[in-house]
Amino acid sequence: MEWFRKKNRFLGAMATNSGKNLIRIDISSDTVCPWCFVGKKNLDKAIAASSDRFDFEIRWHPFQLYPDAPKQGVNLLQFYRGRFGGGIDGMMARMSEIFRGLGMNYDVSGLTGSTMDSHRLMYLAGEQGLDKQHKLAEELFLGNFTQAKYIGDREFLLECAEKVGLEGAAEFLDDPNAGLKQVNEDLEKTVVRGVPYYVINGKHKLSGAQPPEGFLRAFEVIAKS
Repeated sequence: MEWFRKKNRFLGAMATNSGKNLIRIDISSDTVCPWCFVGKKNLDKAIAASSDRFDFEIRWHPFQLYPDAPKQGVNLLQFYRGRFGGGIDGMMARMSEIFRGLGMNYDVSGLTGSTMDSHRLMYLAGEQGLDKQHKLAEELFLGNFTQAKYIGDREFLLECAEKVGLEGAAEFLDDPNAGLKQVNEDLEKTVVRGVPYYVINGKHKLSGAQPPEGFLRAFEVIAKS
C-alpha cells in the first residue's frame, strides 16, 4: 500500500518536540460506513487515554463501499434492502445497539448516495491541517448517522466545513474537479477490501472497528519496536 510508505514513514515510534513518541495512523474509511464511525470513537478513546505518552498524527484516506451509488440521494433503507435483502433488519438492530452503547442514536431515516463530494472535502481539510481533517470526519459521521443528514448534500457538507473552520469549502465544492484527481489517485493506491482499516506507523495493521483496547495494544507494540 503506497500511501503509508511515502514521506519516509517511520516503522517505530519517533520522539517529537514534546518529548513524547509520535504515532502516525493512516485510516481508510468511507463516510457512509457506520463501523468506521464506531472505530473512530474507539480510536479517540484510546488516544485520550494515551495522550500523556504519545503525540498522534492521523490521516484519513478515501474508500468507497458503493462506488456506483447515485449522486442524487436515495432512501437509505431501500438502498440497503436492495444490497443485503432481508438480513438488513438484523444488521440495523445490531448497529443501533452498538450506537446506543456509545451514547448515540443510529438514525436510518434519511438518504444515501455517492460519497465522492465528502471525500473531496476531506481532502481539502487534510490540506489545511490533519486536525481539521479528523474533526471533519467526526462531523460528517455524526450528521450522517445520528441526524439523518445526506452525505451528498452540499449544505450539509458546508455546515460541517464551517464547524471545523475549513476555508474555501463552498468554492471548492462548486468546482466538480477540485480535489477529484487527488481523491481518485488515493483510491487507486488503496488495496484494502474493507473498512475501517488502520496502518499505524507504516507497520502495524488493524482491520475493522477495533475496541479501544485493540488500539492501546498496538500503541504499546509500536512504542517498544
